[in-house]
Amino acid sequence: MFLHCGLLLIFSATRISAGWLPVRIAGGYSVNISSVPWQASVQIDGKQICGGFIHSEDTIITAAHCLRGTPTSSVFVRVGTADLDKGGQVVAVSKIICHEDFNETTVANDIAVLHLNSSLLMGEDVRAIPLADEPPRPGARALVSGWGLVGLNLLKSKVLLAADLQIVDHEHCNKDYHGMIKNVMICASTPGKNACSYDSGGPLVSGGKLVGIVSFGISCASKGYPNLPDVYANVAELRPWILKAAERV
Repeated sequence: MFLHCGLLLIFSATRISAGWLPVRIAGGYSVNISSVPWQASVQIDGKQICGGFIHSEDTIITAAHCLRGTPTSSVFVRVGTADLDKGGQVVAVSKIICHEDFNETTVANDIAVLHLNSSLLMGEDVRAIPLADEPPRPGARALVSGWGLVGLNLLKSKVLLAADLQIVDHEHCNKDYHGMIKNVMICASTPGKNACSYDSGGPLVSGGKLVGIVSFGISCASKGYPNLPDVYANVAELRPWILKAAERV
């Protein structure tokens, strides 16, 4: 089933059940693309709207909410560069497959597979990353990367940023979000460091494997907002769907 999916989402601090906004790396540091060669920028008509990651030479994965109502012909991906608007390879998307059970209200199953119009030229700066087959333990170290806002109401970063996080216990995260956290979600956080708007769809990596996809959050590591973890699509739980969707032509 094909869906035109939908921008991150950062929760409204006053209404956790609504008020979605798009998600940058706050409190991060610049990285070379060779450090995260799976990183992709998902663009609409030349403007970066979300992150993504390389699953194979002809497949990019991102968040479903990034592409709601967007014509496939408008979507491109850029890989192989740490610069927001230059360098690397830019390839058109030929097909968008969003999870058929993606739910805008709960943000469950926030994942989409993008089939490319032509294959990527793989190399040192353009590499796929393996999918996790089990979620990391709470407290495990993880890395999130992207070109999103560098803080709430601030600008996008022109260079690729990353932040070191820790996986948050599922039960603890579910309590923080008043029971909204499903098994298809995983949480990560470190004080003063978060993903933010336009980081949506980007990779959360732990132990050399892709464990999460940036989905939603609240604070962008800003003072005066609840210090809640960011929420990611749980790759280990969604792995069977990913593999099936990636095989579709």
